[in-house]
Amino acid sequence: MARAVASAVLIVLTCVLVPVALLATWVHDIVLDTDRYVATVDPLATDPAIQDAAVHRITEAVGAHVDGQRAAGDIASWLQSQGLPPRAADAIRGLGPQLDSAVNQAVTKTATRVVESDAFATVWNTANRAAHNAVVHALTGQGRGAVGVSDGTVTLDVGTAVDRVKQELVDAGLKPADKIPQVNKQLVLFHSDELAKFRKAAHLLDVVGNWFPVLVVVLGAAGVFLARRRRRALARTALGAAFACLVVAIALIVARRYYLDHLPPKVQSKAAAAAVFDTLVHFLRVSLRTAVVLGVVIALGAYFVGPGRLPVAVRGASDHTADSAARWAAAHHISTGRVGSWALAYRRIITLAVLLIIALVFALWNHPTVLTVLLLVLVLLGVLAVLALLAAAGRTQLHAARGAARPPTDKT
Repeated sequence: MARAVASAVLIVLTCVLVPVALLATWVHDIVLDTDRYVATVDPLATDPAIQDAAVHRITEAVGAHVDGQRAAGDIASWLQSQGLPPRAADAIRGLGPQLDSAVNQAVTKTATRVVESDAFATVWNTANRAAHNAVVHALTGQGRGAVGVSDGTVTLDVGTAVDRVKQELVDAGLKPADKIPQVNKQLVLFHSDELAKFRKAAHLLDVVGNWFPVLVVVLGAAGVFLARRRRRALARTALGAAFACLVVAIALIVARRYYLDHLPPKVQSKAAAAAVFDTLVHFLRVSLRTAVVLGVVIALGAYFVGPGRLPVAVRGASDHTADSAARWAAAHHISTGRVGSWALAYRRIITLAVLLIIALVFALWNHPTVLTVLLLVLVLLGVLAVLALLAAAGRTQLHAARGAARPPTDKT
């Protein structure tokens, strides 16, 4: 009784902790790894929503320091001092709004060209690489960078891009742009009043990130080992973990919708906020989908090695097909020699070794995906099919040897 209770507790605990372990891995290997973080956010430089938000913020930063009305007034006053009639000077002062519009159009056009160029992608990539320290700072309280964290708001400094636009405006002949002072314009990327709580959770997950997934696997293995019906326990554990990951994946969808529906006013672009959110949680979503598929695959594997009517029929059909192929090969003088006999004698051990190797490859795979799971399953099925054919050839050779060893019957 105690053994059954302990097994049940460990299995339930494993199912609950599998998505938590994936979250820990995401925090440790994605958010706190500079190269992977940069690779994650690099596509955002060419995202239309991010580019539109960057053009808006850059234009706003530049336009705040180019006053068309004042420039027109200064020009009119100077011309009037040189003898221009007052009425003509007033007409020039009235050109202030048109000058503002022209400057804004020129700034927007230049900013758009800069943002859509490879130069902005380089600036974005460089800034985010430096900003990774700020991401670490946002989650653990350590490091700084171009990304700032304050009162639950995460911002990206676009001052470098503003300087680039300023220089291009000057080069294009808009001399007043040379008087634009140095700015430190921020593009709000993310805001959450719960950031402080996230930092505490992230710090805890970072501490246990290296060992937590291993601990979860050990707990699950212990739960299955203590169960009386281990095959059924394995299937239940796999399906339970898959269901838990599916629940977390659905929770991410709900959280995304809630977040976008409650953006603060300081976040100017909802589309840009959605792009950032989707990009940052992309690998977490991939991990959850992979865990769901892996859980279903393991459960199916545990089912098809069991005594059910369908598994027995499938295995019987496979062996019958393999035997037919082996008899055809023998009839055409195609022999596997000792390999077939060896495969027949050690088929179960070889199968177990192949399973262990596949599991080890999956464990050592750097951030596996659903495609990884399907690929390994195909490899496993292929190896098992070859093993079945070799074992069938061994059986055919054994039957032939026994038939040849029998003494001839006396029919007289």
